[in-house]
Amino acid sequence: MDKQQLVEIANTAMPFGKYKGRMLIDLPEEYLLWFARKNEFPAGKLGELMQLTLAIKTEGLQALVKPLRRSL
Repeated sequence: MDKQQLVEIANTAMPFGKYKGRMLIDLPEEYLLWFARKNEFPAGKLGELMQLTLAIKTEGLQALVKPLRRSL
């Protein structure tokens, strides 16, 4: 995990589903766990970022990511 990935987690919107438009860091942990339980994270970069987001949330490290948000 590098700083660029943390910036992307803070500023990438979920492109589909129930939480479409929500930044990855703001997705509920339960939603990310659902993907993990089904072993169905999306392919590619989005799936990687979602997996990292889950790891950050399970370790309680969201405070490291939220200050990296870009102001609109």
